[in-house]
Parts: sequence; structure tokens; C-alpha cells
Amino acid sequence: MSETPSTSYSVNQPNSSESEQTLSTHHFNVTEPVVAKRICFYKSGDPQFNGIKMVINNRSYKTFDALLDSLSKRVPLPFGVRNISTPKGRHSITNLEDLEDGKSYICSHQRKMKPINLEQASKKPLPWQISRPVSARRRAVQLARENEDGFGHRESKITTPKKMLVYKNGDVRLRRTIVLGKKNTQTFEAFLDYMSELMQYPVVKLYTTDGRKVPNLHALILCSGAVVAAGREPFKPSNYDSLGYSRPAKLLAIANRVYPKANAKSESENTMKWKVSVLTSDMPSAGTSSKVYVTLYGDHSSSGPIFLDGEEGKLFQRGNEDIFTVNTGNIGHLYKIRIGHTNTGNSPAWHCEEVQLLNLFSGEQFSFPAHRWLAWDQADGEISMELPVLQQGQPILPVTVYEVHVTTGELWNAGTEADVYISIYGERGDAGSRQLLRSQKPKKFLKGQTDIFAVEAVHLGHLYKIVVGHNGLGSGNGWFLDKVTIKDPLTDLDYTFLCHRWLDQGQDDGNIARELTVTDTSTFPGRQELELRRQETWTAEKWKFQEGNTLQFYNRLTHGFICLSPDSRVDALGDKKNKYGLFDVNVKRRNIYIFSSHHMPRLALALVNGHVIGKGKDKTCCELCIHLQPNGCAILESARNPGHAVTFNLQGKVADETTTGYAGLSREFVVHVKGVFHHGAIILLNTSLCQALSLRPDGSCSGAGQQQQESYWKVHKIGSGVCMFESVRNPRMYLKIKDDQCNGTGTGDEYCHFKIEKNLETGSVSLESVQNKGIYVGLLPDGQTKPVINTGERNIFFYPQVIKFGRKEPMGTSAAPSQEKKDFRESPLQPAKAPKSASQSLSTFPPSKEMRNPQGGEYPLPSDDEWKVSLLTGNAGTEANVILWIYGDRGVAGPITLAKDNRKQLFLPRQEDEFQVKIKSIGNIYKIRIELDGLLNEQSEWNLQRVMLQHLKSKKTLNFPANTWLSKNRDDRNFLCELPVVEAGKPVYPIVLYHVYVYTGDLEQADTDSAVYLCIYGKRGDSGLRLLRKSGIPATFQRGMTNAFEVEAVSLGKLQKVLLRCEANAKSRYWYCDKVIVREAENSSEYVFNCERWLPFMSQGVTHSEIELYPQEFQINQQLKMQEANEGDWKITVVTGDFETAGTTATVSLYAYGENKASGPIILGSGKHQLFNPNSEDTFKINLRDVGQLYKIRIGHDNSGNDPSWYLEEVRLERLVPLSDEEICLPIECWLAEDKGEGDTWREVAIRNPAKELLPLLVYEVHVYTGDKLGAETDSNVYINLLGTRGDAGKRRLHRSKNNNVKFRQGQMDIFYIKAVSLGDLEKVLISHDGAGPGNGWFLDKIVIKHNEGKEAREVVFPCNRWLDEYQDDGKTERELTAINDGNSQKAFLKAQQWRVQVQTDGDSPEPQECKRTLVIYGSKGKSDELLLSPQTPGYVRFLPRATDEFIVETRDLGDVYKIRVTCDDVPGFEGWHLKSFHLEELHTKQELNFDCNCWLSLNREDKELVKEFPAVNEDQKTLPVYKYVVSVHIGDHWEAETFANVYITLYGKRGDTGMRKLHTSLAKGRKFQRNKVDSFLVEAVSLSHLQKVVIGHDGEGYGAGMYLKMVTVKESQDSDKEWVFPWWNWLDTHLGLCETVCEVVTVGMRLISSPKLPEINMKSSGLWIMDITGSDLSNEVDPIRLSFIFYGNLKHKKLPLQVTGKAIQIKDELADIGFIYKVQVTGPHSELKQPWHLDLLHMKHTGTKEEMYLAFDCWFNPNEDKCVELPALYADQEPLPVVEYAIHLHTGDLKKADATGVCFQNQSSIPWQVEPSCCWI
Repeated sequence: MSETPSTSYSVNQPNSSESEQTLSTHHFNVTEPVVAKRICFYKSGDPQFNGIKMVINNRSYKTFDALLDSLSKRVPLPFGVRNISTPKGRHSITNLEDLEDGKSYICSHQRKMKPINLEQASKKPLPWQISRPVSARRRAVQLARENEDGFGHRESKITTPKKMLVYKNGDVRLRRTIVLGKKNTQTFEAFLDYMSELMQYPVVKLYTTDGRKVPNLHALILCSGAVVAAGREPFKPSNYDSLGYSRPAKLLAIANRVYPKANAKSESENTMKWKVSVLTSDMPSAGTSSKVYVTLYGDHSSSGPIFLDGEEGKLFQRGNEDIFTVNTGNIGHLYKIRIGHTNTGNSPAWHCEEVQLLNLFSGEQFSFPAHRWLAWDQADGEISMELPVLQQGQPILPVTVYEVHVTTGELWNAGTEADVYISIYGERGDAGSRQLLRSQKPKKFLKGQTDIFAVEAVHLGHLYKIVVGHNGLGSGNGWFLDKVTIKDPLTDLDYTFLCHRWLDQGQDDGNIARELTVTDTSTFPGRQELELRRQETWTAEKWKFQEGNTLQFYNRLTHGFICLSPDSRVDALGDKKNKYGLFDVNVKRRNIYIFSSHHMPRLALALVNGHVIGKGKDKTCCELCIHLQPNGCAILESARNPGHAVTFNLQGKVADETTTGYAGLSREFVVHVKGVFHHGAIILLNTSLCQALSLRPDGSCSGAGQQQQESYWKVHKIGSGVCMFESVRNPRMYLKIKDDQCNGTGTGDEYCHFKIEKNLETGSVSLESVQNKGIYVGLLPDGQTKPVINTGERNIFFYPQVIKFGRKEPMGTSAAPSQEKKDFRESPLQPAKAPKSASQSLSTFPPSKEMRNPQGGEYPLPSDDEWKVSLLTGNAGTEANVILWIYGDRGVAGPITLAKDNRKQLFLPRQEDEFQVKIKSIGNIYKIRIELDGLLNEQSEWNLQRVMLQHLKSKKTLNFPANTWLSKNRDDRNFLCELPVVEAGKPVYPIVLYHVYVYTGDLEQADTDSAVYLCIYGKRGDSGLRLLRKSGIPATFQRGMTNAFEVEAVSLGKLQKVLLRCEANAKSRYWYCDKVIVREAENSSEYVFNCERWLPFMSQGVTHSEIELYPQEFQINQQLKMQEANEGDWKITVVTGDFETAGTTATVSLYAYGENKASGPIILGSGKHQLFNPNSEDTFKINLRDVGQLYKIRIGHDNSGNDPSWYLEEVRLERLVPLSDEEICLPIECWLAEDKGEGDTWREVAIRNPAKELLPLLVYEVHVYTGDKLGAETDSNVYINLLGTRGDAGKRRLHRSKNNNVKFRQGQMDIFYIKAVSLGDLEKVLISHDGAGPGNGWFLDKIVIKHNEGKEAREVVFPCNRWLDEYQDDGKTERELTAINDGNSQKAFLKAQQWRVQVQTDGDSPEPQECKRTLVIYGSKGKSDELLLSPQTPGYVRFLPRATDEFIVETRDLGDVYKIRVTCDDVPGFEGWHLKSFHLEELHTKQELNFDCNCWLSLNREDKELVKEFPAVNEDQKTLPVYKYVVSVHIGDHWEAETFANVYITLYGKRGDTGMRKLHTSLAKGRKFQRNKVDSFLVEAVSLSHLQKVVIGHDGEGYGAGMYLKMVTVKESQDSDKEWVFPWWNWLDTHLGLCETVCEVVTVGMRLISSPKLPEINMKSSGLWIMDITGSDLSNEVDPIRLSFIFYGNLKHKKLPLQVTGKAIQIKDELADIGFIYKVQVTGPHSELKQPWHLDLLHMKHTGTKEEMYLAFDCWFNPNEDKCVELPALYADQEPLPVVEYAIHLHTGDLKKADATGVCFQNQSSIPWQVEPSCCWI
């Protein structure tokens, strides 16, 4: 038997004392001659407190005080246990001998104690049994059911105090420890209030540390020990588990060693010491060579794995008992252990017989019989086991074997050969990291396979998460995990953990381990998984529904295509060549489409009352929604009547209402796109929803490629149905099958010819080799291509996706001349939610209990989105359809049709009808709208009494009292009504009557009798589309007349727009609307919406019947009011061309250039707001004040929107103030478009000046030279701006090269033309790029600009020779280039300095990582920019150990260099950089500088800094010292003055600055930047000499980022006796103070660190103040300067006149009788100055008290200026008074002669001046 002290992570102490040695060398059963008493202690007055059972003897507690201290840690009393008494409180216990064995006692913190009922308290279960009755199986089932019900609907009461850690959401630094007790858990809302007070911010929600919401007290009690408190914001993931409450266990095999967790508490706090005895069996080969560990689990926390270490080779041998002493944190009451080993060494198998534990503090003993092998090749293959605590021979928790089902995804190459590990987490801890070793399948983790494993563990209760991962070993180590399902045999529950992601270092985010939370089972099973599949399917298939595509819809049931006959009949019996089976895609909005017949464009598929028919495509019944199913099929659903879908029966005929379909196939269609394999098309051959056939660099092909450019194939059509596929990324490499190989090395011969075989049932194609009949391109499970035969498997199926159609106009695209053809690089359509989503309707979720789930099953428990709608009918019912809209503050749900199968039984008089609806994510509901639709006769009207909404899960009820009549036929009644929520008898928003005035234009045939609809939009939603009617019928709109209507709606707030619709079916019924005016009766506000157009109208070949009108703030009426115009106002009229496609959707801007300055950009508006339409004039008012005489304008657009091309006819300008009769007319008459005309989106026009010659319009020929360096080319968008002596040409995109098809290639020169009004002499160009595209870096050699002005030809050169690259050179992507066209410019260019920088890295530096390293050089003439240390050759690896790297950098003339600063970025995973030395050589002057570094830039070593400064080492000058400045940040004593943001500071002195430094490690203990706290930080920098200012700020991150900063103090080192003071006394907050998060603070001087005496000077004190005044020098010819120094004390002040005659002067004075000096004021000068004089410093020192201060006035006294400046006195250990700017408002009284002129000093002026005292304030 051996005994070994453990070397666990917690503090393990060897057995040093004699008593401990005696204890540890005996077996547990050996008794000592020591009398032990078993006592139970209870808490005074708390019958809910479980008793503390303890063993008392003279070894465990030497004194009675030691017992009291021990009880104080275990019994929660405010001041600890100070008194122990008998149960009834009659006798007090004062020594250990008074305690009796087997008795119970009461603990109290005061002499008076509160007795408790011991009989009741003794029946309380043990702490670990609180949530478990005697039958563990029955209780586990109950718990699981309660969790399944969402933790139930009742509030739970806590019976035993429970300790819990509460984190602030998103900030692990702010946490509070609380005790859940009876007082603070009366209700869940009361607990949230308690938490709000404790955390000092409003707590609205609680989450577990892994993000699951805690909805009630029951869930809170079951939490594992830590929760996250949040406001109304969502959960923010963070490292909440750093204290080990629910931290994921490390995967054992990844590290090959079990590392124990960090202690939850510091060593100084409560710890527990255990004696661990492990018995190895005496069976043959029972011993092990592995490392053995043990983990202890208590009801507070777990110990983490503790290695039982000792002398190697002697532990855990056959028949041995090994004893260890280990320390753990306070884990609470033990309920299980886990013991295992690491499976290392020559003989890792181990047979464990028993484990025994002894708590050395309490004396509790535990025995854990094992009797089993822990070995991969023995028994069940486990190398760890869990053992529960035994009570009376029975386990307190059951041991169960979880069945783990691991499903590998269906993607190609999804399987793995790596070792997979899993950790399971439940409400009772975790199961540790287990390797999934033995599957029921012969080979594990194959593509699409589900493997089943057994994991034995002590029952974990309700499971909530798992951690799953692999070790990355093996040939195929990447793994696509679909999901994990765990079956609990004890509760018969299944837990599903969805993943559907890669665990692969080369895919996704690169992680090979993932934490998965349990799937919500509150909805029907598999719902989340189904939604995930649908989203993936939509992402993969949405390209098919692009505007202009031509589609075919194949029905699997009828085996035919949908056909629309000329007689409007529709069937599903067509073959693939039927011309009536082709449909063109018209995108209406978002997920709403119109499918018009390709051969009969006027007809489209329509759904009318559930029947499919052909209708005119402008009808709303033709609007269909697409719902893609996981199998790739589409369902076509009516957008107007959700629930009605295109459906066919088995005979291919349109199904009637009774058709239920055959397994759903009757309404599912496979969508085929025409023209996919046209010649020249670029396609993807998708192999799954997210993978495609790709060509690898070695010429092989894989079906596991990403759907990106490397997977693009170009189609070469050889003949009918025969194509070749050429790689786009690698031209002249073709897909081929030859010699039993399938790869991409083909050359275009016959082996590259493939026959396209279409599979109608799946929408896929198969590629059959023409040369090898019957041989197809196939895929192996790992994605590799291989020639295969067709065996019916899906490995030969490819799903084509068109990136670019092969002909100029894809089949079915609109032929309108303005239709823009797009080069689809990737599918532009994104799934988005419509503002009035049809998914909210009852088609998805049933309106009543009689309607079924779309999947055919019954609904389980209600979800968070399900509501019950109740409508109470009054005296009159209706048979009409009732439509419901529900409005919330985050969206709208509707239209929802409230209907059932038997409509006649609905809405009967005095009947209440109930419906069930699903409302998704619309926020807090504030109003509803009820509308009648259909089946209305003359007498139909409905009396609605009340509407009520009830949330099915929370039972929250919303009331909408109505008591109104609805009718379509009576003028005094509406067919719809809006109702606000009524709370406490009052509506949340009032019902407002809007008066609408519609003005019909005075044009010929402007009137109409068509139906006109209006919808008003405001900040609080919309009014719904209302028919403008009179007497129950649509109104008639007469030419030149005004129609008035009333719209009653819940208050919409400020109006934003109106929607106007005119449903005219013939041109004779078209209507010309002039404008619409809406007036709100309540507040007399009026909104004018100008229309001035015909409705319907034609735009881009499409007829639109509705238009959105906005209140045009910049639009001017024809009759402009002069009193409304301001000085400098101009009227601008923009005339768009008069043909159909002339308009634009882009945003138009204007620049105006005058003799004084330029103005712009002036944004005129956007085509999206009905501006710049064909044949229109848009008028605007702009202000060009102070611009001067105009000489040119520039107008253009941003090329945004669907059709940005714009034909601009002319621009007219007219000055309004001062009014001018002359109108400037500027003809343009050209396209502003990238794809039309000259290809430019901007045009400049010169304006004639009567006094000067008109400036010419020149063509500037821009030659751009890309450098010849490797990687110099770019695919980014490049922009240029030319600047001359007469302004600039504006930022222009260089998009069309005149001499090259592909621009900006390596070593290439590209020519571009820019038209601009003459710029005079060119001086500069601004060149930049946007960083878009795969190759975004660019090396620009130079730019040459040529142009002719008059007869003179000019050429200007702008050299660059630099990178425009975020990761090269200085990291800039924009440069300003100066012209070199004369000698002065050449000299200026040569003044720049070029440096050769040599950087030496030390040998122990780690391998370099991606981290930006920058250099700043400081000299006597200034400093350089941040210089990026990047290699000259792309791909070159920098900063290798023992390497010397060389860089060439450019700076301006810096003078004599005295220091450098080197910075590394703080990027994740950066291990550091050991910098050895820097060497700088100036290439022109050959000046050389050396910098000895030899330091680490790392957050984990030495000073933990990533910024270092180094002084220059030069023989000619003294090396500057390096100081570690101590920066102290003083936070004020204001509410919420603290901050959790990152704080940064820059120090400035006479010798430069430190650069921005992050203050991350405080020298003070505790959290940084807390209220009324001073934090000190070290900032290492080369000496700055005298400090002048600091710039300090924060990044605004974290909750409560703002802070109140009192001041900053800085001293040169920790030993300095003086410090500089920088007072601020203000907020750094975006909402408080100056509303800034950064401030610049100038120093007020320097003070002593500590004072030997009180600095009060009074008449009894002895000594003088010696004052040294320092300022600028004075010449001998100048008269002395007379100033006054006034010293203010708390008793009085004293004025000392002073004559300054030189640079420095000294005065001495006792300053007696003034008391404590608190400020010094300087006034003057009291003489006439002839030159400015600067006051630098006032140094004051007292000879008696030795008090000393330096006041830095730093101010100028100028001639003819009176000045007064003052600063606070600076004493050690006392805060200086703040310097405040007072605003003085003087209000002159309203008395006769009360006014005054001139200057009044005291009462010396002869002019009286009266000020009202009550109106004068500061």
C-alpha cells in the first residue's frame, strides 16, 4: 500500500504534520482512541435550512472558536455564527465538552435566537435530494415532463437557500453572488426587481450561461449555479463559464492529457481537503501505466479533473491501494465522482476495484465500489466511469446508459476517420469527455449514416447541451455533422442537438469542436430541422426565380408539365416540348411572382377561389408565392388568398376543393429553367445544396467544392444535347472521361463531349460520355469524380445553376429597350420577409381547431407565436369573409382570413367565434383592423361588439372593444374598422379622423369613374388600402375638381407617404391626379403629396396601377413665394428626356462651382421617389450662398437601383434672391450611364460669364500605368479625381478602358477619357480603389494625363511607384499624387526621405503569424505616418526566428531622428514577437541609426505590451532615457460614473507623443474604472520632456460605456515625487456632458506626490513663498511688462504687482493672513505692449512647510489686449478645483435711459446703466 500526495491543479499539500501522517497511513476502518461526536447544526429562525451534520473531536477542532469559524462558513448568517444554543434557546453552549453526541443545536449571530421546529426540519431531504424524492426514476420522469412543458405554468417556491452567480449580459467582469432564499423568490417579477437593484440596471430577462432563457422561478431553481441578467437586449454570448459552473469539458484525446479546471475561488477562500484511496484489483494485468484522474461533483460545482500523480511505475499496480491527499474548492455536498485514465503507456488497461473518499474537514466517508475494467479492448470499451454516492447501500442517483445517435451529413466528403469525442451536459452536471468508440455499424461516421453509441453516466436530469468534436487525425479528418440525438432510457425522452455544420479546419469557421444546445421541442418535433432544410433549399434554388427566366413546372403525380392554353384552361399533362408549358418570371415584390405565358404574355397563371386558370397578368389573382420544400419542389400559393395553392389530381386536371392530394405530390412541382446549356453559358454543376463540381489545382475534380468561382464551368455546345465544360478559373482545361479516369485535364477533344441527360423527377442532369456510351460522370463518397455506370443511385446527379446565360438575352427576358441585362456573378435574390407577409396568414397555421397541421399531424403544446382570436357578434351577423390585420411595433401580421369549413355557422347574431392564428415577431401589439370581403348584398351589414386576442402560452389577453357596424353599401358605415388596444379603460392610441382631398388635374380626359384606393402611411403603421367611395360606390373624379373623403384610423403619428391606386382597365378610364392633401382634424396639421401624373402609368415596359407619393420637402410650386426664399436661393429645373426609358432609379446629385468656392454634393433626390421620370421636369430649391459667380456645374448619379441609366435633356437655373429675370439654360442632351453613350454617369457644363470667356469642355486622356511587380494587378473598382487651379473634376470611376478588355493588369497601361470643364493647370490627382474583388491590392507606377487646350498640347506626369493595399506599404488604398512638371515640384519631391529598415528577430521568437506590424519614426521636424512593415515580394514570410528582414519606406523630411515606436496588432492567437534590433539608413544622406531593442511584444510575456519605443543610439548625440510613466485615471463619484469600455490615452510632451495606448492592466486591485476609484497604469515611452497635454477616450463598448473623468495624473516613474495634473471634471459619454467619448486635456501644472505638512499659510506660520516666473524672452529695447499676480486664500486675497524684464524673474512674499491658497490669478498687462509675451510657468515653494507646486499657465499676452487667467492651486493628496467656463447673460432693464454705450469700469463711467438683478445670472 502506497501513499502519494496528489499534484492536482488545486493546491495540494504534502503530508507534513505528524497528525496528518498518522491519519493518512491508516485504512478508513482503523479506529483511533478518540471520542467523536456526531452533531447536527441548524440556523436560527429558518425551518427551511437543512441541518449541517458534523463530526466533532479534538483532532478536527482544537478550540470552540475554531468550530464557530467553521460553522460561519457553512451557515449563512449576516455576521457569522457567534452563538450556539440548545433547540429551545434555553442554554447557551460555550465549549466543546458541552456538546452531546447525536444532538441538534441552533446557530445564531446574536445572543437572542429564534427557535425552530426540529421535528419538521429533520424530515427535510438532504441538499442533493431536494429535487428528487425517494424514487429517482419517477421523479426524473416528472422533471423531464415539466421541462417539456416549458418548466410548467406555476411559480415554484425555493425550500433551501441556494448560492448563485449572476453575470451582466455581455460583460463577465460584472458579476454578483446571491443566495436564493424565501424572501427574494416570492415571485419571479419580484426577483427581477431585486436583481435590478443589485446589478444597478434594469433586469428584464434571465438566461443560462449557454443562452437558454430562464422563464420562471422553477427554471431558475434548476439552473446549474450561474445565470446571465439582461435588459431588453438579446442574449450576448461570452465566457461566462470561466469559474467552472457550466464550462464545457475539454476533449481528452485532443490534448492527450486531462487538465484540471481552475478553482472557482481563490486559495484564501474556503477550500476542502480530501483523502482519496484507490484500490486496484488483484486480477492478472489489472494494473495500468496510464495517468489516472478523478473528478468530484458536488451540488455547488465540480473539482475538475485532478490527476493522481506520484512516483512513476509504482502507482495503480495489481492488488495495490494508493492513497492521495487532494484539495478542491467548496464543491458543496458530494453526489458523484468520475474516475478514469488517459489510455497512455505500454499497458493502459486498468481494473479498478474500489474508490474511497474521506472529507478531512467534516469527517464524512464515502465508498464507491467499481469492480470493472477501464480499457478500450475490455468490457464496454470505456476508459472512465461515473459512480454515485451511496446512501444506506443504495445510490442517491441512478446510473443510466444514454443511447447517442450521431448522424453524419449527406454532403460529399462529409465522413471522417478522426476520433470523435462528446461531452453531455444536464441539470446535474456533465458526463465528461467520452470517445465515441463502438458503433453498431461496421464503419463509423460515413456520409449520410447514423451511428449509435452507448454512454454510461450518473443520470444528468434534463439535458441542455453537448460539446462534440474530433482530434483532426486520420486521412479524412474533416466532418460534416448533421445532428446528435440522445435517448434517455430512464425518462424515455429524446433530446435532439442540431448542428448541420462542418467540423473541419479547412471549412466553415475552422473549428473542429462545437457546442450544441438542445432543440426546442415546444413545437412539433423536427420543426427546426425542417425550417433549416427549407432555408437551405431556397438559397440553392432561388436563382431560378430571377426576373426574365423562362420556367417549366413538372408535376410528379401526373408526370406532365403545367400548360396554359389560349382559352385560359390549365392542366398538368403537357410534355417538355409543349410551347404552352413555358412561363416567364415577373418579380412583383420579394417572394411574390407572376408567371406569364411565354407565348401569350398577356395571360398568366392565376388562382381564383382555389381554382387554377389563366388571367390577365395585371390581376392580383395572378400574384403567387413560392414555397420551396426540402425535396426541392415548389408549391405555388396565392398571395391574395393564402392557403389556396396550384393543385392537380391524378388525371392532370385542376383539383377541386375536396382534393387532398396523394402524399402531397398533387401540388408540388419540379422547376426546370430553359436555356441552361446554351453556348457560352457559365454554370455551376451543384452536387448538393451547398457543394458543386470543382476543378482542383492538380487537375482532378471533386464534387465537394464550394459554390464559388473555382467551380464555374463554361458551356460549349457541340450539338443538340451535347456539350463540353471548360473551367472558367483555368481556361483550356475541360472535363473529360478517358482511360477510366474522370478529371479536368481535357483539351477539348472528343473525350470531353458529354450528352446532357435530364432527370425530370429530380430537376437534375446526368453527364454521359459520348465517346464511352453508358459511362457517366460519378462521385465517390469523398466527392472524387470517377467514371461510373447508371445504377439508379444519386451519385451521377448534378443540379445546374446558371451564373451567366449563354446568350445576350436569356429566354423570356423582357424585350423592353430599357431593360438592363445583368451579368449574374451570383444569385442576387435574397430571401426576405415582406412587410405584409403571407406567411402570417392562416394558410400556415390553422384558423380553428378543425384545421390540420400542414404536415398532417396534430399540434403539440402551444408555441410562443400562437394566439387565440375571439370575435363577439352583436345583433346582426354576416356571411361575408372577415379579414384581420394585426399591428405591432416591429411589424404587421396579415391579411388573415377568419374562416372555417362551414362558413354559414360563423358570425351569427350574439355568437362568439374563436380562431387560432400564428403571429411571428411583430413586437407589442397596439391595434388591429377588421375588414369585410366577398358575399355582400344590399342588406349585408355586421354588428361587431368586441375582439379579444389571447396568447395561448402566457395567457396574456388584449381587449379591443368595438360596438360598431360594418357595411359596404351604406354611406354612413365603413366596410372596415380599426381598433386600438384598450388598457385600464383607455386606448393606447386615439382613433383619428383624417380628411383627404384628392385633386384631379385640369387636363383633357383627366376624369375617371374607375375605382381609386388610398393607403396612408405614418410612423405607426398604415391605414390599409381604402376605397375612396360615395354612397357605397366608388367616387367619380371630375376634371379640375376636388373630391373630399374621410378616413378613420388609429393615430398614425407623423405621416410619411400615401399609396394611390387606380384600377382602370382601359385607357379611356385613365386618371390624371394632380395632388392629394391629408389633414388631421385633431391638431390641424396638413400634408401635401404632389402627384402630377396619369394613373395607371407605363414605366420600363410595365404598366403600374399604383404609385407612392411622398411629401416633397425640396419641391417648389410654380408660384414661388418670395418671402419664403432666402439669400442665395436658386431654382433648379431638371428636364428628363421624353422617351420611355429615359428615367432613372438612381440618386441624383449636383455640384456648383463659383469664383469663391464650390458647393456640393447637393442631393436632389432619387428615382425611387417618383423623380426623374420620362418626359418630366423636376424643380428644386437649393442655396448657393457665398459661392460667388457660377462658372460650371456637375450633375450625375450614383448608378444605383434596377435601372440607373438616365437621359438628361437640360438643366435650368434661376436666381431667386436677389431675383433675376434671366434664366440660365444648360443643354445636356446625353446619356448618363455606364452602359450607354460615353459610359460616364457625370457631366460637367460651363456657365457663361458676361465679363469672361466661356470655359471650354475638355477631354482628359488619363494613362494609368500598373506596376510590373508580382501581384501588382487589381480587380477592384478604381476611382480618380483631377484637381487643378480651377477646381476639380469630381470622383470618377475608371470602368471602361479604351485599349484593353481587362484593365489594371500587371505591367499594363490603360487609357480612360474624362470630360470636364477646363481645370486650368493640373496640380494633383486623388487615386483610390474600394478593395472589392478577389485581388484587391494594387501597385500603381504612375499616371500621365494628356489634354489639348486651344492649340497647346499638355502632358502632366504624376509618379506613384507605391502600393495601394491594406496589407502592403503603409496600408492605404487612397493616395494623393502631385504633378512633376517643373523644377520646384521636382525639388519638393526629392525632399522626401527614403529609409532602408532592417529588422532582426531573435532566435526564440515563435513562428510568425498574421499580425500587422507598424513603425513610426520621430525626428526634430516631426514624425512619420504609421509605416506598415510589409515585404516587397507578395507571399514572402516575414519575421522568422533569427531572420533579418529589410523594408524600404518613405517619409517626409523628419530632421534629426531621436526615437522610433513599434506596434503589433492585438489579434486572436498572436503568441508574440521577440524583437532584437532595428537599423535605419537614409538612402540619400546615408545617415545610419541603430536601435537596441531585445524585448518581447506580447501580451503574455515581460511587460505584456504590444507597443514599444526605442531611442536612437548615436555617437553624436546623447541617448534619451526610457521612462515607465505612471498614468493615474481618477473616476468621479457620480452615479454610473464607472465604465466597462476599453480606455485609450496618448501623452504629449515637448519631445513628441507616446501614440495611442490601451490602458489594460491596472496596478490597483479590483475592476478598472469604477466609481470614485483611481487606477494606475504603466506607459513605457522615450522621455517626452515636459508634458503638455493628454488625449483620453474610450471605444464605447460594453454596458454603461460612458464614464465621468475627474482628472488624469502622470509621473515619470513609480519613484517620482512629482506628478503632472490634467483635470477634466466632465463626462466622456455620447449622451452626457459634451457628448463626446474623447477629450484633449491640457495640463494645469505639477504637484508633489505627498505633503509633509498641511499647506495652510496663516499669520502664525513662518517662512516665505519663493515664486519663480518663467516666460518668453524680451529684447532690451522693450519696456518692462507690468502684471498683477493675485493669490486667493480662504480668508482673503493678496495682489502682488510685478514688472517682468527678462525671461525669468523671482519674487518672495509671506502671503500672510490670506489662509489656505486655493487659486492664483494673473491680470494685465497694465502697460502698452509692443510685442507678444508668453507666460510659461509659475513655480511656488514655501520655505517653512516645503510645500511646492508648478502652475503651467501657458498663455500669451498680446498688444492692445486685456487678459485675466487663473489656475487652481495644486497640493499633494488634494483634488484641484475645476476650471469652469461661465456663461454670463446680461439683461438690460426696460426703464428710461437704462441702456448704455461704451465700457463701464466699476462706477467711474459718467453714463448710468441699470441692470435688473433678478435677470443677471451665471
